[in-house]
Amino acid sequence: MLGPCDGPPPDTFVTPLGNSIPTAANGSMAAIAPDPSASLRTIRALRDEHFDVVHLHEPLAPGPTQTALVFSESPLVGTFHRAGESRWYRAARPIATWATRNLAVRAAVSEEARAAVQRALGGTYEVVWNGIDVGRYRDALPWPTDRPTILFIGRHEPRKGLAVLIDAFTRLDRDIRLWVASEGPDTARLRQATGDNDRIEWLGVISEREKIRRIRGADVLCAPSLHGESFGVVLLEGMAAGTPVVASDLVGYRNVARPDRDALLTPPGDAVALAGALERALQGGPHVAELVASGEQRAASFSLESLAKRYLDLYDEARRRRDS
Repeated sequence: MLGPCDGPPPDTFVTPLGNSIPTAANGSMAAIAPDPSASLRTIRALRDEHFDVVHLHEPLAPGPTQTALVFSESPLVGTFHRAGESRWYRAARPIATWATRNLAVRAAVSEEARAAVQRALGGTYEVVWNGIDVGRYRDALPWPTDRPTILFIGRHEPRKGLAVLIDAFTRLDRDIRLWVASEGPDTARLRQATGDNDRIEWLGVISEREKIRRIRGADVLCAPSLHGESFGVVLLEGMAAGTPVVASDLVGYRNVARPDRDALLTPPGDAVALAGALERALQGGPHVAELVASGEQRAASFSLESLAKRYLDLYDEARRRRDS
C-alpha cells in the first residue's frame, strides 16, 4: 500500500509517501499529497517493486495516484468514488481524458459515481460496491449504555447533517442520549448551540475499535447527510452490527439500504421527519426487528470477501488487457 502518511506508517505493508494536506473537496475535506517529493517517492516505489497490478483510488487526485496514472509501467485499475458534478473533472478534462487511457480497467463505487465520471471523461466503468469486514461488527462487544442511545459518526460539517440531527434530537421528549463521534469545522459552533444539554455526549475522535463497539452498543445509528454521498459505508456498518439505522433518503444511501426494508430513510434536512423516524426506531417492535434482520443479510452481501473476489477478477482482466 502506497499513500500519504502523517507520522509513522501504521503497518509494515504501508509505504509512506509524505505528509498530507487537508483539501476541500465535495463539501468535505480530503487528505492529498501533491508535493513533488511525494511524486518522486511514488515513482521510485513503483519502479523498485515491479507490481503485477497497480490499483488507484481516485486516479485524478493530485499526488501519488495521479503520478502513478502517468508513470506506472504496470497494468492499472482505477476506482472512482466521487458523485455529483466536479469542477476539477471539468477543468482537467483534456489532460484527464488522455491520462485515463492508461487505465486497463475502470471502476466506480456506485451508479452515481459512474454517471459522474462518465459525464466528465467518457469511457466504460464497472460498478464495484464498497465493502466492510462484517464479522468485526457482528462479533464486537457492545459499548455499555444506561439509556436509549443514538449514535452519529461523521465529520462535523454542513454536508453531514449533524445540525439537523441535533434539531431532531431536541424534539424527542424522552430520556435518551446522543453520542456524537468525530469532530470538524462545525464542532465548536454546534457545541455552543447545544449549551449544557447533558443528553448529548461529544466523543471527539475515537479509535476504530471504539467506533465498532459504539455502533454495537447504540440503539440507533443515524446518518442525516444532506447531499454528496455516493455510497453509505456507515449504513453498512450499522446494519452489520445489528443496530437499527435511520438515514437521509439519498440516492447514494439507497445503494446500501432499501427504504423500510433495511433502514428508515427520511427527506434530507427535514428535522421533523427525522425525529419521527428516530422515535419509531427507538420504540422497537416487530417492524424494527425485521429491519435489523434484513439489514444484517444485506450487509453480508457487501462483505470484504465478496469485494476482494470481485477485484481479483478485475486485476486478472487488467493483466489480460495489457498483455493482449
